[in-house]
This record gives sequence, C-alpha cells and structure tokens, in this order.
Amino acid sequence: MKKNLEKNIQIPEGIKVSFDDGKISVKGNGKELLRKFNFGKVKFSADGNSLKLDAKNATKRESKIIGTIASHIKNMIQGIQEDFVYKMEICNVHFPMNVKLDKNKLIIKSFLGESVDRNAEILENVKVDIKGNEIVISSADVEKAGQTATNIERATKLRGRDRRIFQDGIFITEKPGRKM
Repeated sequence: MKKNLEKNIQIPEGIKVSFDDGKISVKGNGKELLRKFNFGKVKFSADGNSLKLDAKNATKRESKIIGTIASHIKNMIQGIQEDFVYKMEICNVHFPMNVKLDKNKLIIKSFLGESVDRNAEILENVKVDIKGNEIVISSADVEKAGQTATNIERATKLRGRDRRIFQDGIFITEKPGRKM
C-alpha cells in the first residue's frame, strides 16, 4: 500500500483541542475529556479550526490507526457538545426488585428473590438517574457511559436458568443514536 494518508477533522466553534506527548485534550462547555493515544508514525497538527492526521508511506496499520484516532476525536467533540445517553428498563416478572444509588454503585435488592444484593459499578463522571422502571445514564465520554450500562446489565445476568421463563433483569433499551 505504502502511500501518503491524510485525514482532516473540523472543530466546531467554542471547542479547544490540544495535544501533547500522545495525549489529546478536548475542552468546551465547561467539560474536558482527556485521552492517551499511541500514534506510531501518525503525525498530528492543528490549523485554525481543523485537525490534521497524516502519515507518510503509510501501511494498512497506519491507515487503521488514523481512522480509529479520528473516530475517537469526533466522539470526544460530540460528547463535549452534548452528553451520550443510554436508557435502560427494569423488568421484573417473578419478584419485585428494588434499585437504588449509593455513591459510585447501583444496588439491586431482591433480584429473583435473592437475599444477597447485587452491585454494579458506576464509573466516574457518569450521571445515573432512576425514574420508576427506567434508568438513564449520561456522560460526555461515550465509553464510560457504555461501560456503566454494561456493568448494570451484567449485574442482573442469569446463569443456569431458562431465559424464556425467567425474563427478569435490567436491559439496555436505547443507545446513543438508536433504539433497541
């Protein structure tokens, strides 16, 4: 392949992007996201309101790295503009379960009649709201919001029971950009 690759990313007004020693920082709207990348042979430069990622004599590996880094930066910019929101639904058929927040944990009580509470970790800078049978997770960082939603869903995972009969749990019903 060995060719010169270049990718430009437009930066909206009011958002500042800075880079230093493999770390990219995106600031705006009172929020800041920081991420560390392994650039390899990829060069990073800023021109006014656009970012430029380029690699000379790039192989397929550098092409993949450029695409991945560009997608992460776009997600960071989008997260600064507007939070990523996940919606989850509490479903209980057999036993009513109670869900409550405790600092950085979501505590699930009496799941399928169990006497031991189940816990799900809530990552930092993630906001969780419980409204009746709906849980709303929002964060500027899409990965932290998604991981928190996954932690909650995994906490109610069933093992050794027929899923067709035991349909209790907490499930993701809406991700950023699409409904399930």
